[in-house]
Amino acid sequence: MSHIKDTIDSINGRNESALIPFLTAGFPDSSLFLQLSLAILESGGDLLEIGIPFSDPLADGPTIQASSQVALANGMNVEKTFELCTALRRETNKPLILMTYINPVLAYGLKNFSKACNQVGVNGVIIPDLPPEEASEWKEIATEHGIDTIFLMAPTTNKERFPLINGYTSGFIYYVSTTGVTGSTGELPEELVRKLEEVRKLSRWPVGVGFGISTPQQVAMLAPHADGIIIGSAIIRKIQATDTNNVVPEVETMIRKLKKATYLSHRWRGSQAETTVS
Repeated sequence: MSHIKDTIDSINGRNESALIPFLTAGFPDSSLFLQLSLAILESGGDLLEIGIPFSDPLADGPTIQASSQVALANGMNVEKTFELCTALRRETNKPLILMTYINPVLAYGLKNFSKACNQVGVNGVIIPDLPPEEASEWKEIATEHGIDTIFLMAPTTNKERFPLINGYTSGFIYYVSTTGVTGSTGELPEELVRKLEEVRKLSRWPVGVGFGISTPQQVAMLAPHADGIIIGSAIIRKIQATDTNNVVPEVETMIRKLKKATYLSHRWRGSQAETTVS
């Protein structure tokens, strides 16, 4: 059983892609983080990805790095992130996913980290710098505690390596739309749709796409070809650019527009007919 996969499958069954927003734990501060998290989940977010602030975030671009620095300066750490997840779980049953790096997990202890995820209601973990070739110990422990491990697949991943990712991941496969770090604001690669369709045909799991996706137009373009769409840096930029009194309603409006785009002009795989929702 995977609460993450079941949720995405259910949303896909309504002819929608799942919207998976990202927030940095404790940014801009713990109280506002909780308000924003619940507002996002209530206004259209189907799952929530929560980044544990880290001083050396290799996969994160400058926007998310800056939010991590603010959170770290406020005293945010792994333990306090778990406390925030506990508070969120009291208010929502939607899947919660932690994004972290292997060093904090090792420092906390593989068993302790996995057990804590289970206890606070975290459903899955993304560890970008943990390749499946080195993940057997973590995967065994995480599975024992009912925690999905979501592995990343890049445009440069070859066909020979795909079965390994497909076999090790659970919850969904995270397809990285472009090489590099999060937060790119350029055009999405022309071949992205084709590659997403190729991966979905072979994957035993839903396929989510992230990195560089920021507008409803991009979401609408990708929605027919992805089971889930992850958006992080664009949300962080909105928070950074908005004053505290207005940030929650501004982010709510943003999420509603992004969610609406997940079911507009939506065509689903296989022999199903094209469907346009107005």
